[in-house]
Amino acid sequence: MADNPPFRPIEPKLEFCFEVRVKFYRTPKIENLPRHGDRGYVGVEGGHFEGPGIKGKVVPNSGGDYAYFRPDGVTSFEALYLLEEDDGTRILLNNHGYSWFRDEAAEAEWKEIESGKKEGTAVDPAGYYMRTFPTFETSKGKHDWLTRTVIVGSGARELGGNVIRYYKVM
Repeated sequence: MADNPPFRPIEPKLEFCFEVRVKFYRTPKIENLPRHGDRGYVGVEGGHFEGPGIKGKVVPNSGGDYAYFRPDGVTSFEALYLLEEDDGTRILLNNHGYSWFRDEAAEAEWKEIESGKKEGTAVDPAGYYMRTFPTFETSKGKHDWLTRTVIVGSGARELGGNVIRYYKVM
């Protein structure tokens, strides 16, 4: 019996999928949780998304982002809201991820922008980490590839919202 060469997994590559720009409205936090940290919620105000073969809007008031602000400076979040493709297809996006500042200067700059003490709408993404691992639900058809493809995202903070670029893991 001849020896079969060992099979090796294919090294993953990333392929751009689409970009989402989502606007949020803020609500008060629950502070000083018994397990430590704080819990926050921001509701979806609206937005849009676009990529090769896919384009549409973020459905206003269709969900939000629940963030757990951990004592170690990491924000762990779960966002759940609807996208609506220009063809009418509704897509439920369930986004999990982590965000944290890489250095104190970037964190201080963001706090000044948020408080209105400094002009600006964003902090350079090199100053913090924001990565996501979403799942999707949608009807059978043109966009159901989202329900069977591993997708990852890289995000940037903007005043009042986020921009996240999603990539298929090929």
